[in-house]
Amino acid sequence: MAQTIKSWATPLAIGSFTISAVTGLLIFFDLEIGIIEPVHKWLSWLLVAGVLLHLSSNWKQFTGYFSKKPALGIIGAALIVAVASLLPIFGEDEDGKEGGKEGTGKVAVQLLESSSLETIALVTKTTPKLLVEQLEKNGIMVKAQSLTIQEIASNNRKSEREILGAVLGNVKGSTENDGDND
Repeated sequence: MAQTIKSWATPLAIGSFTISAVTGLLIFFDLEIGIIEPVHKWLSWLLVAGVLLHLSSNWKQFTGYFSKKPALGIIGAALIVAVASLLPIFGEDEDGKEGGKEGTGKVAVQLLESSSLETIALVTKTTPKLLVEQLEKNGIMVKAQSLTIQEIASNNRKSEREILGAVLGNVKGSTENDGDND
């Protein structure tokens, strides 16, 4: 029985690890095309099953690692990282809260991305015309000041973050000159 499990547990672990690694790297680099995210989330269960079956069929060899200091160090470090990743101080929790507070930075960016240049000009204490000029200096065409960052991004085939970065890139310089620091 153990030999039967071993004959397909290791290939299952290797195959599912490959899927998880490839999709995880693509997600890391924001290349979420097709069904990469759901494949990564759901097929990770295959990795868990494969590893558990692999462990059960190689239990004696696995327990041998607990008598070796380097192996214990690696296993201990992995457990510490796993437990630390559950703490809300390192990112968002399941409620979208960051560090025990609402993820205000993320919410602010989303709100700005859905705002028009006219609204962003009010927030950044500048004029829509200056924001349009800033974008055009970066090769981004703006048809109207009433367009949102999302619409401008779509029209220019760029990401919202890219457009927002270009808009906000020179904001600090424009607010320092007006003397209003509230």
